[in-house]
Amino acid sequence: MTAAAAGGGARRRFVAPLRGAVDPGCFAQPLFAQYASFASLLTAAHWPTVAALDAQLPLPGKRLVEQDDLLLADGLHYEQRIARGHIATRADNWHDLFNALVWARHPAIKLALNARQCLHIDAMGPGERNRAQAALTQFDETGVVVRVRDPALLQAWNRHDWAALFVDGAAHWRQGDIAVVAVIGHALMEQALLPGRLLVGKSVAVQGEDDAQAVAHVARMIQGGDILNDPLELRPLPLMGIPGWHARQDAAFYRQVDYFRPLREGRVYPPTRW
Repeated sequence: MTAAAAGGGARRRFVAPLRGAVDPGCFAQPLFAQYASFASLLTAAHWPTVAALDAQLPLPGKRLVEQDDLLLADGLHYEQRIARGHIATRADNWHDLFNALVWARHPAIKLALNARQCLHIDAMGPGERNRAQAALTQFDETGVVVRVRDPALLQAWNRHDWAALFVDGAAHWRQGDIAVVAVIGHALMEQALLPGRLLVGKSVAVQGEDDAQAVAHVARMIQGGDILNDPLELRPLPLMGIPGWHARQDAAFYRQVDYFRPLREGRVYPPTRW
């Protein structure tokens, strides 16, 4: 799986830093707030083994198994192997460690993503992918769930009116009228290991009052095939624009059009669900 996040410029394959080169302070970023209970797995001097991760994490009827040549010899697709109970996990690998943590933190969403992927894999020919698979993968790698109370904030977001969403609307973020309630994208977390990285989440927005209900609702919508049937359903969210998510949020910061991109002509986002 590839990391498909971050701001402007040509996309290159992301190479995560070595474990010893990562400043443990980076895990204090708001992006990692939901994973604070797993801090020891992120900040310890040495990598946890795959077996230790499997024993420690609460996984929903799944097992983390080390990805090696013997495992890959079964000829199964990665997602099909998960459906049979085995999550292939590379040793000493940030991307797969974060993936395991998302399985432990948001199992209903991960189970729904896997079930939909398997349906599409069964329907498509060998080596073929459809737009629904692309949407599911983008959300799995870079996805966030955003709960919104005020429809006016959604309208500003839909227009890519970043000043209205982040600057004029700063109090709404602080009061919880709009909030990132689930970070699903393990590629986002991997890229956040590098300081100053300008990350963009691919978002599913839900109107509502309760964080847990919003996350559960997204899981049900994915499971039922109601969302993530096309990548264009996903709203880009420049995460570092959220008040308190970046050290420098002055007027010049919000004028960076290669990060806070204007709305493309003809781009329309789907209605949100309650």
